[in-house]
Amino acid sequence: MDSHQPQAVGYRRTLADRIANGAGMAVLLVMTLLFLVPFYLLIRNGLASTKDITAPGWTFFPKDIQWHNLADLFNDPEIPMLSSLRNSAVVAVLTTAGTLLVSSLAGYALARINHPHSNKIFYAVLATLMIPGAVTFVPSFVIVSWLGWVSDYRGLIIPSLFSGFTVFLFRQYFLSFPKELEEAARIDGLGYGGTFWRIVVPNSGNFIAAIAVITFIASWNSFLWPLVVAQDESAWTVQVTLSTFVTAQTINIPQLFMAAAVSILPLVLVFVFLQRYLVQGVAQTGLKG
Repeated sequence: MDSHQPQAVGYRRTLADRIANGAGMAVLLVMTLLFLVPFYLLIRNGLASTKDITAPGWTFFPKDIQWHNLADLFNDPEIPMLSSLRNSAVVAVLTTAGTLLVSSLAGYALARINHPHSNKIFYAVLATLMIPGAVTFVPSFVIVSWLGWVSDYRGLIIPSLFSGFTVFLFRQYFLSFPKELEEAARIDGLGYGGTFWRIVVPNSGNFIAAIAVITFIASWNSFLWPLVVAQDESAWTVQVTLSTFVTAQTINIPQLFMAAAVSILPLVLVFVFLQRYLVQGVAQTGLKG
């Protein structure tokens, strides 16, 4: 056999691998640029004038950048932007903390406590995922109104604390948690509560952080429930405030884009700093295909 033939085959394989890697990188680059287009439009139009936005010709960036659009957004007395950002932050943080507490305890109990009706309770939790939100929306509002929680943090937060899907994810994760660590804690005299708080939670940081990111983003982006419950302007969240731009008779287009850019900034920061936990958390749920 010719000694040059294996070298040629190896070279062709190396060339094919390089072409495949280059094509893969090109696809990822195109997808990244497409993903960044909405953010570019928000910043570009937020710093432009109405004339630049509605002009027939398109420029990559406005010639006369309107830096005052950001200050005008927060100084406009008709737009409670600062208070709505504060409300969204309070609601999102407390909802995330409460959901993690309730769902983790429920998931751990369903995964580890041997009870004759554990499976029935678990199936009941799964059944809640099949109920459309529109079915429970009106009864939930009636209860919140009866309790006097309209335009109150309690009305915005408490009805959102239970999540059947989050309970399911925690149960799946705890089923795969090493039992050896828990058995060692039991030998030391810890019960279910002590084992959970001293052993399980400290060793589940990545997964809990992943669920926290998902819950925070969902709570921050929530619109319909805050729109109905937060009837007073002082209780508006940022999503409700953004809706006022669209329903107004006259729309300040640059201010609308600037408000949208400001509203997603906390989500971008949360995602950038905690994105690695999302991948690790999903891998640890036992939902790998």
